[in-house]
Amino acid sequence: MIFHSTYNKPILLVGNGARTSGASDLILEFGKKTNIPIITTMMGVDLAQDDNHLGFIGTHGNRVANMIINECDLIISIGARLGLRQVGRYTQNFAPKADLIRCDIDEYELSRNIKNNEKKYQIDARDFLTMLLNEDIPDYRVWKEQCFDAKRILDNYDKTEGNLVIEKISSLLPENPIVAVDVGQNQCWAAQSLVLKGNEGRILIGGGYGTMGCGLPYAIGASIANNNLVYCICGDGGFQMNIQELETVKREKLPVKIFVLNNKVLGKISETQHTNHNDRYAQTTAASGYTVPDFEKISEAYGIRAATLESYQQLDEYQDWFCDENPCLFNIMMSEESYLVPKIKWETGVMKPDLPDEIISRCKSILSQ
Repeated sequence: MIFHSTYNKPILLVGNGARTSGASDLILEFGKKTNIPIITTMMGVDLAQDDNHLGFIGTHGNRVANMIINECDLIISIGARLGLRQVGRYTQNFAPKADLIRCDIDEYELSRNIKNNEKKYQIDARDFLTMLLNEDIPDYRVWKEQCFDAKRILDNYDKTEGNLVIEKISSLLPENPIVAVDVGQNQCWAAQSLVLKGNEGRILIGGGYGTMGCGLPYAIGASIANNNLVYCICGDGGFQMNIQELETVKREKLPVKIFVLNNKVLGKISETQHTNHNDRYAQTTAASGYTVPDFEKISEAYGIRAATLESYQQLDEYQDWFCDENPCLFNIMMSEESYLVPKIKWETGVMKPDLPDEIISRCKSILSQ
């Protein structure tokens, strides 16, 4: 037996390995049967969408997901690497109240110990979930509702302009879309705030490859493979790395809808230079050697319709562009001071920015009941 009913606050933590094994449907089936809350890694963020969405854990993860990790008493980790950005430097601080069960097909990932006395299963994720589904597991509806109560409170915080842009895009997307995401600030904002309607959509994220410029090629490949609409979210820096692929989009008549989150800086790097290096910018801002072209004119030069929006709110005016069969580009202007929050320092486990003590206490009280 894998699961023991002595636990009161279990969670299912799923990573991209679970999808690779073809276990996406079993994850939702298990969640529906047991009402155990589902939390993800960044790479597995699309495995729990719509009504199941609580968020992902780690350095730039959703605050509620990281708080749930701190309060739960069991983690069933499936296809999740549990790397440094997820568990921190000092693994004894990760999920301090919880036992850990790990399922991974890779023996080398399992060779790393995250917690003392963790249980490890080197087995295909689909086979592992099939075993779990055959066990007699209690209904954790009350605990799940506590998690969502905390989420509803925290949904009013940790929102920067980038999160609001992504939320607006989410609200205008059809059910079960395919969304390709580039690397950079836009990636973290999308992982935090891109909540899809339905449970069959995909969010294609570069993850550990760190490949700025991957968003548009991902979208092109996905559109060809599915013979369908694909949405592409990029930053201004990553988009410039493969901007020539607009010709492929035009030539192949691909219905790729591109959103460039344009804050005119190499945001993730400039943010580090701002917070950790006393504003010593280098090749990340206009003053330090980085500049941005007119994406609308470039897109039109390739024969692709485009619009420059001074505010993400103007997306409402272009809803008819979202679902037709023609490619398009939205050049969405943003403030240069567009930062990522929250952030957990992997060296210390401290989450910034601080929220009012009353809010933190209220959420902890809900999750600790």
